[in-house]
Amino acid sequence: MDAVRVALLREVLAGTEWLGATRRFAGVLRGSVVSYGGGLLLVGTPRYEPWHLAAHLVDEAAWSGTPELAPTLVRHTAHPSDPAHLAVGLGRLEAARRGETLLVVAPEEPAPLLERVHEARRAGATVLALGSGGGELGSMAHEVLAVPEGSELDLDTVQHLVSAAAGENAVPAPRGRGRFRDRLSRLTEHLTAPPPSRW
Repeated sequence: MDAVRVALLREVLAGTEWLGATRRFAGVLRGSVVSYGGGLLLVGTPRYEPWHLAAHLVDEAAWSGTPELAPTLVRHTAHPSDPAHLAVGLGRLEAARRGETLLVVAPEEPAPLLERVHEARRAGATVLALGSGGGELGSMAHEVLAVPEGSELDLDTVQHLVSAAAGENAVPAPRGRGRFRDRLSRLTEHLTAPPPSRW
């Protein structure tokens, strides 16, 4: 989903709780990685790897000048022969430490993943979760954005809103026109930039 589609989606969602919820979650994400600077780990489940969110966060990191937003994608089926950005396995979660942020995108909650997330939290990592919102993951995460099954938006769409909001300038301009110009300038840059490298 490109910047124009995200902007149109935001117009459609104006007045709903989704815009505020995704912006709040994105603010927590951005604040965590910028404040602690320990790095962002992104992990999904064996059946749902958030590689698309990883690519969007890399783009937002570059466009917003916030390199801390670029995640390390942790994969359940990583192999040493994979390209470097796809070769990080679950062992990386065991090495998670204080100052790092772990973003878990999980439509379901497999027990082995929950155990590793729990260990990362015990080691001091900040845990953020995108998923159904219930269960053990919701209780162990520091911040949760719930996307229950059957809600108006699906998990993929919510990830687009979160990644776009995470890259937004967190410091408001002194006047409304300044904020509008900032958004317009970013949108123009986004639309005229060369396409990102393929994942």
